[in-house]
Amino acid sequence: MKRLLSILAAALMVAACSSDRDHILKVYNWSDYIDEELIGEFEQWYEEQTGEPVKVVYQTFDINETMLSKIEKGHEDYDVVCPSDYIIERMLRSDLALPINMDFGNTPNYIEGSLSPYLTKCLKDLKTGDKDASKYAVAYMWGTTGFIYNTKYVDPEDLRTWDALRNPKFADKIFVKDAARDIYSQIILYLKHDDIVAGKVTMEELLAVPSQENVDLVEKYLMQIKGQVAGYEADFGKDQMTQERGWISLNWSGDACWAIEEAAEVGVDLDYIVPDEGATVWFDGWVIPKYAKNTKAASYFINFMCKPENAIRNAEEIGYVSACGTSEILEHFRDEEYDPINLTYFFGEGADSVCINPVMYPAQEVIERCGLEHDWGEDSSMLIEMWSRVKGSNASVMTYIIIGALFVALVAGVVASRTKKSRRGKGKKRR
Repeated sequence: MKRLLSILAAALMVAACSSDRDHILKVYNWSDYIDEELIGEFEQWYEEQTGEPVKVVYQTFDINETMLSKIEKGHEDYDVVCPSDYIIERMLRSDLALPINMDFGNTPNYIEGSLSPYLTKCLKDLKTGDKDASKYAVAYMWGTTGFIYNTKYVDPEDLRTWDALRNPKFADKIFVKDAARDIYSQIILYLKHDDIVAGKVTMEELLAVPSQENVDLVEKYLMQIKGQVAGYEADFGKDQMTQERGWISLNWSGDACWAIEEAAEVGVDLDYIVPDEGATVWFDGWVIPKYAKNTKAASYFINFMCKPENAIRNAEEIGYVSACGTSEILEHFRDEEYDPINLTYFFGEGADSVCINPVMYPAQEVIERCGLEHDWGEDSSMLIEMWSRVKGSNASVMTYIIIGALFVALVAGVVASRTKKSRRGKGKKRR
């Protein structure tokens, strides 16, 4: 209700101030993907820094393509959006993004001072033609793709390969993200692993250059494991893991953090692993769209979100990992409970032996076998059609039981779910 009232109030203000667009900042972000208290704090901070008032109109989306369509086809005048890596590629290639103004006068540039060198490299590795993506986008949150698993039923040695999906002892105990691009990427890395090792093809080529042959190979494999899969899920897989209805979930590291913490509260031991064949690293980033009206406030907003204390607050609130790599963030998340790992790739020199949660911050040797997903442009239709065929006849009895149980639980627990406050209590539907 609080969020609804906030949205209505913002909408009324936009209507009343339509002639004063310079003092309105329209932000379009994923659901549950920010510490919302920072929105009001930004308004105050911006006026302190610039002497100008600003009102943030904050709206949310759940699918990348929904956001993109509103800009590409609807020419919506959002000032800041938060697309995923491959959509950033598409926006830059389609001339749908504006450069971020890094001149903040007397205000510190937190973007250049805070962003991890690894995420800066990821931005530069995007396929954007002659455009330097780091001039047009600032990474916000990031993570890996892997398996969440129940340590009581699953030996981690069985998960050193993505082919664990085909292991008969996990039948009907597997949940898979309803995310065509993410699933395709992991499976093609498994199917072509020998070719990668032999130097016949690179991981980068497999993830960036689509072919009908590779799509067909992945489809054939996914059809073979359909009987193993209990359900394809957008956001309920981690709940199934905490309730031990699933033993394995092909998922994102952010959801893994949430699930591990929630499961521990009820005595269930979950963990997370990235298979040896390699996996994908993903990130979302702030972008100023082509039709933005308040690019000054947009740049300041992105800069504000990169302040180390704000990056920590956002990460704590939503359960994903900030792309910022400052010493303050490193110290905040240090935890002697974990064995030391090498994180120099993310935090720089001096971070070669850090005790920290390896689900949040994978060790360098894990990152070395990971790659970025890319936009396929018009060839994306191959992926969409393949995924539709794979899921088309996979609605097992177990799936319907789970959906029904979830519906009942949601109705019965709606009040409690609104009042519960947990650092890992939120999730995000990417892709």
